[in-house]
Amino acid sequence: MRIVSFMLRRITYCSLDDRPTIYKARGIFRRLFSKHLLLTNTFSSGILMGLGDHCQQTIEIYQAKSDKKTHDILRTAQMTTVGFGHGIFHHFFYGWMDRVLPGRNLRTVIRKVLIDQAIASPACMYIFFIGMAFLEGKGYSSGWQELKNKFLFTYMVDWIVWPPSQFINFYYISPQYRVMYINSLTMIYDVFLSYIKFYVSTCKTGQRT
Repeated sequence: MRIVSFMLRRITYCSLDDRPTIYKARGIFRRLFSKHLLLTNTFSSGILMGLGDHCQQTIEIYQAKSDKKTHDILRTAQMTTVGFGHGIFHHFFYGWMDRVLPGRNLRTVIRKVLIDQAIASPACMYIFFIGMAFLEGKGYSSGWQELKNKFLFTYMVDWIVWPPSQFINFYYISPQYRVMYINSLTMIYDVFLSYIKFYVSTCKTGQRT
């Protein structure tokens, strides 16, 4: 019994000692999703897009779809930079939509999903292809031509992936966590975007990046 009592006292003391750390962590979390929400949305979007590209490069190397046996750090950095742009766009766009269409009733959620597909999806594709073209030193015309060539297929995949995902977002997720939810899913979707951007392009030209 003495041993049990001793262990219980130690657990209690440890729990009390950990309280300041827990409170600090909670405070940081609250600030990240309130006062510093723009920075949180921007940097999480860029980092997760870079991680998505890293995963796609790993797949390419594993399946021998790339002549390079190591990861292209510059390519991942470029994807990360474009991801920052996506994060800024998402922050302001979804903030605007929540102000214009408040509430979580079924009609409002469906309207948000349709607006998201009509505006946000094409806008994000524009940011992605044009942004990557500038970062690669190819200029606007090259990015615009690539966007036109790949828009239809990418947009069709968007309609499969995002409407059900965004329904969950608009119906269940609180507004301050909305972009983080999107960024988390986008990390997986960015594997597809990286594939469309790099591997499909190289297959058409007969070259590997």
